[in-house]
Amino acid sequence: MKIKQIHHVAYRCKDAKETVEWYGKHLNMNFVLAIAENEVPSTKAPDPYMHVFLDAGHGNVLAFFELPTQPEMGRDQNTPAWVQHLAMEVESMDELLAAKERLVAGGIDVIGPVNHTIFKSIYFFDPNGHRLELACNIGTPEMLHKLDEVKWAMLDEWSKTKKAPKHAAWMHGGDA
Repeated sequence: MKIKQIHHVAYRCKDAKETVEWYGKHLNMNFVLAIAENEVPSTKAPDPYMHVFLDAGHGNVLAFFELPTQPEMGRDQNTPAWVQHLAMEVESMDELLAAKERLVAGGIDVIGPVNHTIFKSIYFFDPNGHRLELACNIGTPEMLHKLDEVKWAMLDEWSKTKKAPKHAAWMHGGDA
């Protein structure tokens, strides 16, 4: 078996309508589907929900569940807020910078662009507290080839030492 593609990624939201409107306004995602039940199909648990689906482009679907009978949603307190995020690609630096302008004009705090050498990114939070990233690829084929050549050695070294390997230090201004 080989995975064809991700069918959808689902997160929890505080308010389904607010979430659909926010993603439409700020990220131009179309609302494509809503499913609501009073019982969870997979577990048969009596737990009403609204499940909304948004078009994230090229067959990618971002979905959210509003769960009104569950305790207020939180986040994993043992994981820094910057770790868990959803990164979405934009076509060009012009689009990335224009998106940042729109987000800031909409009252959203934005970090970046941050230069990751092979891509540049901006970071911000949706109204549910989920961290989002918009990224624009800027890496050359040579850069990507260099990274591909060292990925297994890096992973093996990390597995043994739990310290950042230096195989790709050139990405952040260090020696390779």
